[in-house]
Amino acid sequence: MDERSNSSQSSQCITPTRSGRKLQLSAVLASVPMAIVALGIFVICVAYSVVLSFTKSKLFPNLNWVGLDQYDRLWGSARWLTSVENLMLYGVLFIILCLLSGFLMAVFLDQKVRFESGFRTLFLYPYAMSLVVTGLVWQWMMEPSLGIQNVVQKLGWESFQFAPLVDSDYAIYGVLIAAVWQSSGLVMALMLAGLRGVDGEIWKAARIDGIPTWKIYLFIVVPMLRPVVITSVVLLAVGVVRVYDLIVAQTGGGPGMATEMPAKFVIDHLTGRSNVGLGMAAATMMLLPVLVVIGPWIYREYVRPAKR
Repeated sequence: MDERSNSSQSSQCITPTRSGRKLQLSAVLASVPMAIVALGIFVICVAYSVVLSFTKSKLFPNLNWVGLDQYDRLWGSARWLTSVENLMLYGVLFIILCLLSGFLMAVFLDQKVRFESGFRTLFLYPYAMSLVVTGLVWQWMMEPSLGIQNVVQKLGWESFQFAPLVDSDYAIYGVLIAAVWQSSGLVMALMLAGLRGVDGEIWKAARIDGIPTWKIYLFIVVPMLRPVVITSVVLLAVGVVRVYDLIVAQTGGGPGMATEMPAKFVIDHLTGRSNVGLGMAAATMMLLPVLVVIGPWIYREYVRPAKR
């Protein structure tokens, strides 16, 4: 009987193993088309773009090798240096303001307020709009003769000034307002999901100890939301590097070069200026910060847990 039972148990162990292998094989075959697309579109195209950055390509790509000449021209260009400075200022303020506003909106909704679903839709709605529409809406709102400034002055406050897009010193902040308005809803949704995942017993224990609510959020809840914050920063940082639509719709890079950005520099040199080599050199430089941001995140989310 023992031998029969052992034989039966071994056959039961073998059967799931075979079915598991068949399932794994099916999963691998199903993922082949996606892998081919990812390899063809992303890896090969990115590698080809990097190769073109070392060539003298003009209107059409060619393989006339010029070494690092395109990078020398790129970093000697005042327009590129201005766009990098604008991107750094815009990126730092954009990420900080989105995290702050998104967290505050999430805390507000976490208080179980009435009409929560309505407020949630209201906060998240701007994220559903395209960046082109967002740029055009805020361009009209900041237009001196049509927008907020005109309305307030007609109400009697004639000295009121709010037209940052026509001033080269403040135009980047006008773009920043529109970008934060558009993206804060995404951070709010992520933060709210994180807040709802906090164990209720932690809140009870903190309140029994008499800890003020703001200290509970600041010193207990926020450290627990660290993965959500990291994910939000990665998503916002990628959006910062590739910002283009909003700039074109709202300011076109002006006035002067006040709102010029690296993505616009790349597109302009690929299309209007017919300088593929210089445009690809700029695109390669844009790829580096993306890798610096996403690389540690991929390691933390996928590689390190696998080692555990």
